[in-house]
Amino acid sequence: MKQIPLLNLIADFADDARNPTMMWQIGAILASIVLGWALARVIRAAFVRRGLAAEAARFGMESFMRVLTPCLIALFLALSKYWLAKSQHVHVLSVALPLCSSLAIIRAGFYLLRKVFARQGQVGAAMLTFEKIFALLVWLAVALYITGLWPDLFEYLDETTLPLGKNKVSIATILQAIFSVAVLLMLALWAGAALEERLMNVQGLHSSLRVVIARMGRAVLILVSVLVSLSLVGIDLTVLSVFGGALGVGLGLGLQKIASNYVSGFIILLDRSLSIGDMITVDKYSGRVTHINTRYTVLQGLDGVESIVPNEMFVSGAVQNSSLSNRNLWLSTQVSVAYDSDLEMVLAMLVEAAAGVERVATTPAPAATLQRFGADGLDLQVGFWINDPENGRGGVTSDVNRAIWRALNANNISLPYPQREVRIIGTPPPGAAPLLDALG
Repeated sequence: MKQIPLLNLIADFADDARNPTMMWQIGAILASIVLGWALARVIRAAFVRRGLAAEAARFGMESFMRVLTPCLIALFLALSKYWLAKSQHVHVLSVALPLCSSLAIIRAGFYLLRKVFARQGQVGAAMLTFEKIFALLVWLAVALYITGLWPDLFEYLDETTLPLGKNKVSIATILQAIFSVAVLLMLALWAGAALEERLMNVQGLHSSLRVVIARMGRAVLILVSVLVSLSLVGIDLTVLSVFGGALGVGLGLGLQKIASNYVSGFIILLDRSLSIGDMITVDKYSGRVTHINTRYTVLQGLDGVESIVPNEMFVSGAVQNSSLSNRNLWLSTQVSVAYDSDLEMVLAMLVEAAAGVERVATTPAPAATLQRFGADGLDLQVGFWINDPENGRGGVTSDVNRAIWRALNANNISLPYPQREVRIIGTPPPGAAPLLDALG
């Protein structure tokens, strides 16, 4: 694209204003806006008409429309400039095209940032601040390009070098490297997030295997993006061998725990000993597995408290998993009845009461047994199974106890309470008669 000098910019607009052919440029700009807006709406309607509304929502079509519209407008402006440049000056189009392109770049950057760092829809203050800085830099670059100051600035940055060891690198090369790494890394993170979202919806794979593939895919994409971006700016990749040696020394000296947790994370994902939703107990922590990351696992207790447990604990210690291969969990509660109760009738009644609770499994069925002959009555135990241990034990146990209490009251079954007899051996001392009378 031919650059417009700053001093000639106003003169070029004045010449175009006196030329009747300027109306063609204005018409081309208006037509490009209308066509770009209409084509974007047609694409969106095509997704809905073909029954792909769910896919469009998952892909983020509603937010991507804000990117697609300026991109299509910029495309039509570029085509208009190409055809009109054969017969007339296109100074107005030369300004409109970078302005529209910059808007497309800004919206594309916002789209990628929010798809990577704000996937849940919550945009924080830091994200908004970074978006404002990004937009300001893009508009500043466009202003420098339109006014013709960009070549002079780039030449100055290219001639200014900084010493890096035995070599000297220009500021322009450093900025290009930072820009290429940032762009490709953002694309890699976006592709990794899209891959993870796609894999999480695949029901044919085990949840742990899906997490492993997603984590490894994201790591590979990030590594490839960094290597490719450094190669694009001409940085020799052999210099990374020094960094690799330093990283190895760091792992050997001070990062053993971190490395161990990362390796343990992949081990527990590959051997499928843990899955999202399992109820586990490790050391003094217990709860439902909500996240399995490469360094730690998040357990959410029944009280809502989340525990961040290093993955090394799951490999080096014993873990109780209530839903590894069988989700059925046995629970029990105890009750005592008077000795004069009909034992067989009471046992059947207890089984029926436990079976009437919603969370109690019908297979295996509840069972009631006589545990012992207690000091005050018959000690009975009611055992039952549940198949949703992730919902906790206290609630279902309370429901069973309440059902037993209602059944006992309905059938007039008395619950014994401790009774003790006090015997006084020998002759009571003088003056103890009133006290004995009070005791009965």
